[in-house]
Amino acid sequence: MTEHTKEATRNRAVLVGLNAHSLSREDNASETSLEELAALVETAGGTCVGSLLQNRDAPEARTFIGEGKVAEVTQLVQAQEADLVVFDNELSPSQQRVLTEEMGVQVIDRAGLILDIFAQRARTKEGRLQVELAQYKYLLPRLTGMWGHLVRQTASGGKSPIGTRGPGETQLETDRRHIRRKIAKLTEALQEVRRIRAVQRDRRGKNEGPGGAIVGYTNAGKSTLLNALTDAGIPARNRLFDTLDTTTRTLEISDTCTVLISDTVGFIRKLPHHLVEAFKATLEELSYADLILHVIDASNPEWREQAEVVEGLITQLGAQTTPQIEVFNKSDIYVGEIRPHGEDIVSISAKTGEGLDKLLEKIRKRLDTGVHRVTLALPYDKGGILDTLYREAKVESVEYGETIQVVAVCAEKTIGQIRAYVVDGWQPPKAFWED
Repeated sequence: MTEHTKEATRNRAVLVGLNAHSLSREDNASETSLEELAALVETAGGTCVGSLLQNRDAPEARTFIGEGKVAEVTQLVQAQEADLVVFDNELSPSQQRVLTEEMGVQVIDRAGLILDIFAQRARTKEGRLQVELAQYKYLLPRLTGMWGHLVRQTASGGKSPIGTRGPGETQLETDRRHIRRKIAKLTEALQEVRRIRAVQRDRRGKNEGPGGAIVGYTNAGKSTLLNALTDAGIPARNRLFDTLDTTTRTLEISDTCTVLISDTVGFIRKLPHHLVEAFKATLEELSYADLILHVIDASNPEWREQAEVVEGLITQLGAQTTPQIEVFNKSDIYVGEIRPHGEDIVSISAKTGEGLDKLLEKIRKRLDTGVHRVTLALPYDKGGILDTLYREAKVESVEYGETIQVVAVCAEKTIGQIRAYVVDGWQPPKAFWED
């Protein structure tokens, strides 16, 4: 396929944003958020051919940007031969329908665009379930007056435009009742995923030690960090939402402590609430993590705003009380004079390895909570203690001789129950008069 043919199959998008006094900072558009929107369009397989940022006191109820701006955008669409308009702000279903009819091309908002990207990138069964659920919830209020336009868009049998991928073209012929049934089934399936995860998490916590979760704004370098710490081998490319499905790897931080580190989907401004809700089965790992590594792109001038977005979503997911280390990544290209510093802050370059030793030390201080590798000699009539060890410790070996020889990694609490049988690896603490 030639480059010309490739370009011909890409959606040509005009970007539109509204900055209004009546909207919150999060809901407003800016030059920076439009640049991010252009990157999202590129990620979805389109190309930006023009943009328009409007300032007004409040959104217009029918068209969001007003009739005059609608005419201006329409002229830009025609001049650039665009086939898609993407709004940086959230549109109501009726506004989306009106704008699509008046501009003569498909109109979507940032939420719809992000959902489309997720539909392309989800690889695991769980990820696809989550995306499909989010899409159905997003599409449900947009059924009326929408399908006719989409049918015309895809009637030629060509490539579906951005914003129309996902559950499939059969969706165009379904009614609300069918969609609600589908939502119910998908919700049930994801509840089962959560149940299985809870069982796995319980088993993991008893047998494999503490867990850590890597979070951060999209493209902050989370996958690169996981690769640097664990040799995970995850493709780490410089594009938004390159990682959607959670990856978990082991990290040995001491001879007695192995941590399970999970990479999570990147966060972004105006992340569709349907998507946050759907991905809770994955993101709830945060609320069960013993430590959160919040990766921040220190080279980005907007890093403070991006960090606020991540912190807000961490709170939304109920993980605001979980211990956290702020990991300022890309220190090799940091542009500030003074690097962020503090007890729970570390500057690193996941790409070059700079600062990783300091990060590991901070992780070790947080998670290596004084477990011991001990050897026990159990009489055969005390075999029930072995069951306790399997439940509450990490059993590394069992040998049967004159006694049952067990090597296990145990916390102080567990050792307190079995200390009479410990023959190596632990000594009772001295009383103060013995010092």
